[in-house]
Amino acid sequence: DMKTDLNLLLECLKYQMDCPLSQKEALITIYSICQQNSEASEYFREIGGLMFLNDLAKSSVHCIVKEAALLTLGFIIESNVYCQQTLCTSALFEDLILFLIKKDSGVNLKRMSVYVILVLVSNNKDGQTCVRDTGCISLLLQLFRTTLSTSENGLSDETTDPCYQLWSSVCSTLCACVNNPQNEDNQNICCSVFPYAKERLESCTKPEIVRPICSFLGLTVANNLYVQKYFVSIGGLDTLAKVLLELMHDSCLSHSSMKLAVVVTKTLDACIANNSAMGVVLAKYHTVSELLKLLSNETLSTGEKISIILTIGHCTEVCEENQCDLLQNNGLPLMIQVLTESQDEELIKAATFVLQNCKQMSK
Repeated sequence: DMKTDLNLLLECLKYQMDCPLSQKEALITIYSICQQNSEASEYFREIGGLMFLNDLAKSSVHCIVKEAALLTLGFIIESNVYCQQTLCTSALFEDLILFLIKKDSGVNLKRMSVYVILVLVSNNKDGQTCVRDTGCISLLLQLFRTTLSTSENGLSDETTDPCYQLWSSVCSTLCACVNNPQNEDNQNICCSVFPYAKERLESCTKPEIVRPICSFLGLTVANNLYVQKYFVSIGGLDTLAKVLLELMHDSCLSHSSMKLAVVVTKTLDACIANNSAMGVVLAKYHTVSELLKLLSNETLSTGEKISIILTIGHCTEVCEENQCDLLQNNGLPLMIQVLTESQDEELIKAATFVLQNCKQMSK
């Protein structure tokens, strides 16, 4: 039945070129069949459906058809790795670049184009290479900088704003460009927008802005000493420490501020995990004492506690000021409590790491 339906729908697309609404309906039905259905997506590829959709997105004069064709392509690529490999070509990336730079492309068409880029690069080293070699990553970085104007920091409901949704999609796509597998070349390119990301964090601490930026920063600095040093050199670590301070002042009032503080903590840790000497930057903001306050929150999950304790561990590994901060704010009894009360192996390891730092200091 599925094969018959897909054959009929493909024929319908071919014979309805003058009827964009019918084509859109056919495309919606195709992606509802293929979404999270690898077998259906593979069959659609075998009957030439992928290439037809690719051509339709390029050749149709109707925006609603272009958008629906790209969305359908994205769902199919996402559900089947062979479809991802088939479409992961420089030619497709170049087509998507055209959609993004054309003046008559609406925000929605740009969003669909970014979505296709996202699924092409996700968990795909070849896609990460293509996005770089075609110059597509440079365009994504430009969109990261320019899609939101500064006035949009004040939007009452950012999540429903099309420009915000495009910007958020760009953030997710940049994360996939540098991570899983880690891609050092793309990390080195992406750090060019760190000054902009820093300015954004300084001007707005709303979750809708902070979460995507922290995800992007955390993955771009991860295990990359060159990028970490650059981020610290432009004052990025200082900015994250200040954002954490601001959120901690709100956290007694707001559950969302507390959750966001954990997100910022994980980003801080990614910046110093490979080079604990950078933790000295955080001493002047008494980051360790703020992290200890955060750790005392009873609503934290085990995973969140592990992240906070590991960050404390990296802060105190070689920095005496942070070690003193830990001891003066009852950090030692807190770590011992975690060690004695917890059943979680990872949590015990993290607390042991901090205690070893204290042992080193006592010597």
